[in-house]
Amino acid sequence: MPIVVRIDVELARQKMSVGEFAERVGLTPANVAVLKNGRAKAVRFSTLEAMCRVLNCQPGDLLEFVEDEP
Repeated sequence: MPIVVRIDVELARQKMSVGEFAERVGLTPANVAVLKNGRAKAVRFSTLEAMCRVLNCQPGDLLEFVEDEP
């Protein structure tokens, strides 16, 4: 998949647990796991905004486009 999710990197940088992150963003830990593991098919802008606010980062810190190898 060409979009790589880097939530785990930002959580480690902030020294924040998934449970704390989920609570502060307003998601369940299971939904954070779906996002974190790249299994989500979509992310609402309001959710992305909340994640960026909690982690004090930019959307590009959480999501990265990586070309598929031909």
